[in-house]
Amino acid sequence: MFIFNSSIGKKFIQAISGAFLVFFLLLHGTINFFSVIDSFTGKYGAVSADEALFSKGDGLFKMGCDFMSLPIVDIMVPILALGFLVHIVYGIWLTVGNIRSRGGYKRYEVSSKAATDSWSARNMAVLGVMVLGLLFFHLSHFWAKMQLPEMFGIGNFENNPYLLLNVTFSKWWMVLIYLIWFASIWLHLNHGFWSMFQTIGWNGKTWFKRVKVIGTIAASLIVFLFVATAINSFLHANGILA
Repeated sequence: MFIFNSSIGKKFIQAISGAFLVFFLLLHGTINFFSVIDSFTGKYGAVSADEALFSKGDGLFKMGCDFMSLPIVDIMVPILALGFLVHIVYGIWLTVGNIRSRGGYKRYEVSSKAATDSWSARNMAVLGVMVLGLLFFHLSHFWAKMQLPEMFGIGNFENNPYLLLNVTFSKWWMVLIYLIWFASIWLHLNHGFWSMFQTIGWNGKTWFKRVKVIGTIAASLIVFLFVATAINSFLHANGILA
């Protein structure tokens, strides 16, 4: 079929799967940021130290985690995994195709000067590998201890997400690793957002400039949610915030 065999079709699938992942990151980042809001309401410290968790009342973050455990979300997990896999496979496919067509390692083929001048545009494959590698690192800290035991009965279930945040971000070097990951995500999203709209034809001079600004704002907002969560958890884990 044209959409699977042509370069334009592959880029279109890459754009659609990317849009799906942007939505998921925004949702995931928002739920994580609830833990920061819980700090201002006094819930974070009280609930993270509560062994039974429910005696102090649930915070917004716990409610968000409960939402992510609903059956409808469990159904979405394989869909998200498939979308992410498609995004990776087609990203590699496009990169390899561009290398072959140009006779050398020149990464993504881009048509505009703005794209050519963008470091992230020239290094999307490298950024993709970094994002993917640290994703598995991240999953081992949270998904493997919450969703995996619930869904498949593998491992020990941890019912206190605040405690997981504290354990994960208690060390400065762990926070640094995550900040590097978040920076990679920002660079990947910042290019991927406007590239997605360019693929579907929104690449006129007027709209292209606007889409680039919107993309930078969207990428910055998503990454800010994650960065704020990590730093806030580090401060709680080390007793700087109560």
